[in-house]
Amino acid sequence: MDLGIAGKWALVGGASKGLGWGCASALANEGVNVVMVARGAEALEASVERLRSQTAGRVQVLGVACDITTAEGREAIWSVQGGPGKDFDIVVTNAGGPPTGDFRDFDREAWIKAVDANMLTPIELIKATVDGMAARGFGRIINITSSAVKAPIDILGLSNGARSGLTGFVAGLARSGVAAKGVTINNLLPGKFDTDRLAATLQGAAQKTGKSLDEVRSAQTAQIPAKRFGNPEEFGAICAFLCSQQAGYINGQNILPDGGLYPGTF
Repeated sequence: MDLGIAGKWALVGGASKGLGWGCASALANEGVNVVMVARGAEALEASVERLRSQTAGRVQVLGVACDITTAEGREAIWSVQGGPGKDFDIVVTNAGGPPTGDFRDFDREAWIKAVDANMLTPIELIKATVDGMAARGFGRIINITSSAVKAPIDILGLSNGARSGLTGFVAGLARSGVAAKGVTINNLLPGKFDTDRLAATLQGAAQKTGKSLDEVRSAQTAQIPAKRFGNPEEFGAICAFLCSQQAGYINGQNILPDGGLYPGTF
């Protein structure tokens, strides 16, 4: 299927690995020019070269090594040489999740950091780009949040709180009139995907329960009807479809790719 987005420009956060990489790769393979953002310069450079090789020069692939949660980091994205400035057609927000643990151990600074990274930063990126999208008549904003928004996890208190705040904000914005101008805003709530973040969550669960990491991993896999964890490539394919011309009637939704783990409504 031709998704109708070739030639567009996408900004993808956390793109050097995991779910961010999956999204950047899927979009580039659809002919989208991609600005990949991550904190680690070395890993990002390797991922940029990997994607350029994968697409054989058919699209532009740029990398910006910065902390996207800072004003300076965002300015580096808007001013990157060869990029579109703030005129992105697609924005995929994806800041790394905050630490796991008991909420009693989180001080005020930890909470502010979590809210800044997982709520306020996506809002800043949306604020900088959404009006330009509306003026051009096309825009897709995808926020990678977490299944914890719908099924909170006890050791993810920081994430549960901050991401739920973003979800509420997006619910209002998506229904504010931008959809009538061709701009959709949706959230992708990954279940258990085989990423570094999942590894950290499994390690936290192992420490809490006193079980081995293998025991925890096997038990959690067994709970999933698909009997496996997801992979970044299939996550990226979902992201690319939501960014497509065909997905213009999907707006303000929380989409939960989870292998059937969490109960839905019918």
